[in-house]
Amino acid sequence: MDTGVSKSMSGGRSGAVPLTDKRLIKGARARDTVLRRAVDIASLDGLDDVSFGRLATDTGMSKAGIQTLFKSKEALQLATIDYARAMFVDAVIHPATEAAPGVERMRSLVGHWFVYATTPLFEGGCFRVANMARFDSRPGPVRDALFGNQREWLDTLAMELRNAVAAREIAELDVDLAVFQIDSVLCAANTALRLGDESAVTKVRRTVEDLLKARA
Repeated sequence: MDTGVSKSMSGGRSGAVPLTDKRLIKGARARDTVLRRAVDIASLDGLDDVSFGRLATDTGMSKAGIQTLFKSKEALQLATIDYARAMFVDAVIHPATEAAPGVERMRSLVGHWFVYATTPLFEGGCFRVANMARFDSRPGPVRDALFGNQREWLDTLAMELRNAVAAREIAELDVDLAVFQIDSVLCAANTALRLGDESAVTKVRRTVEDLLKARA
């Protein structure tokens, strides 16, 4: 039985190696400042609005300096996606590893997802929900990165459902269908929460608990 979270989603920001060179530290801080603003812009207005000019205006840094850090808009977008992914892993995936594999960890993942979405970690709510629909018909590296992160999240949910079935905590079920249902209601909940519908949390919890029913 696999007892860990998906290895592909195990890398967050908290495990970064400390820098000692002052120039590298300065560059890392500048990059962090830019990307922290970029993920908020992308969650609010989409990755297309993540530009050197807007980031320069919002951060007070020079446009040329930001261009030096990221070289191209696509590189900036990809770095933004990676930064958002690392934040998500630190906020949702890593805390859930403290729970036992299976049902307990699935509930923890969903619970931390709600904290992530309702706090919210990003100004516009869930980063992936805000951007996937914009790129689903636009082949290229940005689309691949977004949907790669989505696949990692789905794989993480599937792993815990399989752990729960293997441990005989829940009844046999179609794992792929269950993961689709859980992800669908989470995406719908993100939209509902942005519109002020706090009842979305209860609805999702009921949906997940229905899937986590104990064996008869």
